[in-house]
Amino acid sequence: MVLAGKRILLIISGGIAAYKSLDLIRRLRERGASVRPIMTSGAQQFITPLAVGALAADHVFTDLFSRQDEQDVGHIRLARDCDLVLIAPATADLLAKMANGLADDLASTVLLATDRPVLAAPAMNPKMWAHPATKRNIETLRGDGIRFVGPMSGEMAESKEAGTGRMAEPLEIVAAAEMRLDDGARPLAGRKAVVTSGPTHEPIDPVRYIANRSSGRQGHAIASALAALGADVTLVSGPVSIPDPMGVHVVHVERAEEMRDAVLCALPADIAVMVAAVADWRVASAADQKIKKHPGESIPTLALTENPDILKTVGHHTQRPKLVIGFAAETQDVEANAKAKLERKGADMIVANDVSPATGIMGGTRNSVKIIRHDAVEQWPDLEKDEVAARLANLIAEQFKPE
Repeated sequence: MVLAGKRILLIISGGIAAYKSLDLIRRLRERGASVRPIMTSGAQQFITPLAVGALAADHVFTDLFSRQDEQDVGHIRLARDCDLVLIAPATADLLAKMANGLADDLASTVLLATDRPVLAAPAMNPKMWAHPATKRNIETLRGDGIRFVGPMSGEMAESKEAGTGRMAEPLEIVAAAEMRLDDGARPLAGRKAVVTSGPTHEPIDPVRYIANRSSGRQGHAIASALAALGADVTLVSGPVSIPDPMGVHVVHVERAEEMRDAVLCALPADIAVMVAAVADWRVASAADQKIKKHPGESIPTLALTENPDILKTVGHHTQRPKLVIGFAAETQDVEANAKAKLERKGADMIVANDVSPATGIMGGTRNSVKIIRHDAVEQWPDLEKDEVAARLANLIAEQFKPE
């Protein structure tokens, strides 16, 4: 594993997203990394050094002028005695200090003194993220070689506001840390992957459409996980409200025919993971104008025609990828329907899940899947969609190990 034996200096700055750093520490350590934390005074208003130190199993550094920690110029030692400096959350204030070379506390001083790779996970109110000053600071830091993961879009914890500013989830940060640390160790380096995600919107008229209930979270997470393992990923995304994953080439489409064309343009590829919930049918002839409702008139009839079967097209294509994986969203007879789909579509593997309304999977953040192969069925436990993506990416990487 990329993180095994690596020393991570984790800087936790002040923001409500600091609570996620507790899970981040656990995720880093379970992958074999050691974590040495620095907490700003703001961070200590949200979580305690006691909790952070217990999870990290290390001393928590908080004070630039600590008599004990600074007797051997501790801030310089911290800045150099690590493989990666990770800032999560990275507040607007700390980013501004970094961009302008300020060093008025332990965290900012270490960041000015370090010569190690730095990865930041921004977290702030959307208005703060969109502010011209923050944009200038981010561009300056990018030019200085600082890498970023996130922020993501969604509702803010402190208000009813929504927008871009949420800190990336711990597993996304872990994947970005792996990418930042060791590009050469990534098992899918040099491999090309195409992933589909989200729903398709099939127009009825200019204001109405046929669609499926897909958020795109699972497909986007898989694209990100494959990129973290070194793959050159093209993500063909239907209409979604989540941000594009970092390090991935994204093609935005609306309709199934557009998605098929974009997938075929991405071939040849080594890997195809068809996650998108493509509408099975479209209106044979969409109206140019909004269909109006008139009292006394009969309800209009919609003549439907079948959409292209993208998974089957890829599974039987002359430029078929070495590994073709499809998804099967079912509400009944999940395993039987997935096995039939595996044979019919020409896939190597089907990831099947029960998307009955009671499961909350469609549009939710968790998933429970079965991996259907020609010779085996494997049930995975209920997991976060990011964890499903990470497991699937590792499973894919195993298929490309040198023999």
